[in-house]
Amino acid sequence: MITKADKNVVRKRRHARVRKKVTGTVERPRLNIFRSNKHIYAQLIDDVNGVTVASASTVDNEFNLEQTGNTEAAAKVGELVAKRALEKGYEAVVFDRGGYLYHGRVQALADSARETGLKF
Repeated sequence: MITKADKNVVRKRRHARVRKKVTGTVERPRLNIFRSNKHIYAQLIDDVNGVTVASASTVDNEFNLEQTGNTEAAAKVGELVAKRALEKGYEAVVFDRGGYLYHGRVQALADSARETGLKF
């Protein structure tokens, strides 16, 4: 039987493999995602300077949905992070799915960010 700890170890290994190739720059920051059972977090990271440019999550004060662990909430977070990125002048990003499969909440967040105007 696979435990949650084992799944997280596998995810972290997958994430490390992806991060070897994906880096955020000043012109094109990295859109990183972290997903827990209750919440989802997204942030734009400039890896050259080691700075978080913009972020959004279901924990934010601006977030006003009752359920926070579903695809609807993830889509709202994608929309929020895209709006904040566009306000700061970032149009193109590199997508880092954080070792998660591109499915469900991760896909909903990415699709919503694309619809709002981010290019990746």
